Order: sequence, then C-alpha cells, then structure tokens
Amino acid sequence: MTRIYGIPNCDTMKKARKWLDSHGVAYEFHDYRKHGVDEQRLRAWVRQAGWEALLNRRGMMWRKVPDDVKVNIDEASAIELMLSTPSIIKRPVLEHNGALRVGFSEKDYEAMFH
Repeated sequence: MTRIYGIPNCDTMKKARKWLDSHGVAYEFHDYRKHGVDEQRLRAWVRQAGWEALLNRRGMMWRKVPDDVKVNIDEASAIELMLSTPSIIKRPVLEHNGALRVGFSEKDYEAMFH
C-alpha cells in the first residue's frame, strides 16, 4: 500500500500527487487537517527519517511558533509540536513498501517506483 500524507492545497503535495497519478501509482491520501497524525506513526517516521527532516522550518506554521520554543527545539518538543500542529510536518510524507520519503523529488519518486 502506498500512502501519502499532507494537506490538499499545498503546492508540493499537488506536484507529488500529479506525479503519482501520471505514473499510474495507486495511493491513499491522508489529510493532516482532517485526520491529524497518529503518534505511533509519527514516532516511527522520526526513527526512520529523523525529526529534523520531518519538521518544516520554512513554512508559515513554523513562523507562528514562539521564539523560545524554536530556540529550545529538540526531538521530544518537535514531536509534541508536530502532533499538536500536523501541518508543520514537511510535505509530503510518502510511505511505500516500508520505505519513507519526506518531501517531493521526481528523481526520488522515480527510484522508488521503478
């Protein structure tokens, strides 16, 4: 099963979903805004990719985080932040056959599916 996590109106999500559709890849879309993110799944992603790769420090949600939280961010506080504000997770997160990709790159997707 291939599952992609993110929010529908994100430009990077749109590119990733378009790529999957145009390459005939069947997938399930998980909308963070509607369904949040499961703590067990998030912790598994952190083990696989690292919290730094998952935390989107370039987006609007990061800019809203208080400076004292930003300065002292570590794995535990990053996980709590991502659980409480799933849209701060870098998008998309793609799960496929036990592999995990964070962000979108045509090259990475090509390697993953061919």
